Amino acid sequence: MSSRRAAFLILGLLATLVLLLLAARVVPAGAAGTALLLCLAGIAPWVALSLGQSLLGLAILLGTSDPPAHVLPAARHASNAPRRSRTAIALCLRNEATEEVLPALGRLLDALPLEGFDAWLLSDTRDPVLRAAEDRAIAAFRATRPDAARISLRRRTEATGFKAGNVMSFLDAEGESYDFALVLDADSEMSGEAVLRLAAMLESDPRIGLVQQLIVGRPVAQPFPRIFQFGMRAGMRAWATGQGWWQGPKGPYWGHNAMFRVSAFREHARLETLPDGSVLLSHDQVEAIRLHEAGWEVWCWPEERGSMEGNPPALPEFLARDERWAAGNMQYLALLRRPGLGFMARWQLAQAILLFLCAPLWALAFLLALGIAATGGFDAVAGRDLILVMLAWWVAAYSPKLAGYAQVLLRRREAERYGGRGRCLLGALAEILFTFVLAPVSVVSKTRFLLALAFGRRSSWLPQNRTARGVAWRDAARLLWPQEVAGLVLFAILAATAPRLLPFAVVWAGGLLLAIPFCVLSSSPGFGRWLARRGIAATPEEVAGRAAISP
Repeated sequence: MSSRRAAFLILGLLATLVLLLLAARVVPAGAAGTALLLCLAGIAPWVALSLGQSLLGLAILLGTSDPPAHVLPAARHASNAPRRSRTAIALCLRNEATEEVLPALGRLLDALPLEGFDAWLLSDTRDPVLRAAEDRAIAAFRATRPDAARISLRRRTEATGFKAGNVMSFLDAEGESYDFALVLDADSEMSGEAVLRLAAMLESDPRIGLVQQLIVGRPVAQPFPRIFQFGMRAGMRAWATGQGWWQGPKGPYWGHNAMFRVSAFREHARLETLPDGSVLLSHDQVEAIRLHEAGWEVWCWPEERGSMEGNPPALPEFLARDERWAAGNMQYLALLRRPGLGFMARWQLAQAILLFLCAPLWALAFLLALGIAATGGFDAVAGRDLILVMLAWWVAAYSPKLAGYAQVLLRRREAERYGGRGRCLLGALAEILFTFVLAPVSVVSKTRFLLALAFGRRSSWLPQNRTARGVAWRDAARLLWPQEVAGLVLFAILAATAPRLLPFAVVWAGGLLLAIPFCVLSSSPGFGRWLARRGIAATPEEVAGRAAISP
């Protein structure tokens, strides 16, 4: 594994060097140019990471007959034979519409053996009205089940530590008697086959502490999650396959749709408060590196079948989720300074930080480029050189999704799962346009939030809105006016000082001008129905009719 990591490090450094050398060709000398190159130097490692993992992932996806088993050796000899172990299915609830959550659990239980798998509903719902509704929904669900005896509700008296605290509280009590635990979020859905395979992997190799499966979006008609998850599915397949190749047994944990060994998790993944007394918000990656450091293997099984989740129904919920994740990941800065962490542990924490820290660097880089352009700094640069540099950076940054699309389009059978190459290509084009608008809107939102966080804004882990709804124009304007104003000001300056560069600026920041209409259109039920009727951005589950499409 060390040779693989060395090879990936060389690949990443080479990609970083090439990207920065290309940028240096068009960035003029001077203080502003130096500052711009420094910003790009901060972004380049993340972009190079995306490119390196995508290339490796694509090579494995196209060059092997069973890519997931190529990454995770335990998958080769794990079978779906009856389990010897006992597994707790831990479904975490907090102020959810429980009657909408339970059907997916019912389908999973129907596909699992009666012996060896018990369901535990771990509730942190505090509101009395919501608790009463939760109780009614669970009672009605159990009344319809012949296996009601293996379905239990557990509600904590003190909801400390958010979801991680809820899970650990269960493991310290009823969960202690189980060998494995499968953690599900309220919007999770897994097949019996996938769960049996995870349990088989843990049984087949006693060194494995946790196995994380890929997670894809549920079939939906709402435009925002439909198009967003189409691209995420393509990108994560290539990304996780390449990441698994070089990270091996020091893989990630994403907090749900994963199974772990209870004894190992209880002993090593317990979280304490941070030095300032605050509770970790993003617990999963810390739990993974705790297992790594204790000698347990954490694997990502890069197989997408049988593992789904819901995605934010509209742009406002997506931006709010990003803020929650950003607040949690920025807490890792305090953990990086702790002694005793190995290289991979520090790298994974740094990677999680960089995921969000790139946003203000992109914003600052664009402002610096705008200042250079407004003062004539790019006047002597040939247009073809600018095109080359921008295309190289765009392809590298977008490479996970491009690799995922390439894999589908180059494999006829894979393309058929998406309704054919033509339909897949339409979905890819729609997603590229979607990301063209979403990316700068998201960058501004993350940058504003991180600046507020740096100046003392406190963040907590609030319940998520999972309900499909449209967004009114006034609500979109109230949320996104900073993006619109920023776009108008930036492009007005550029049009007045360097109109030749407007097409280049549109590639990186043109979405700011469309933020409000994008928010409204991407939440429109009518537009969603139009996409669904034409099969644009359809998932394999939707094409095969194996899963209902949420309205």
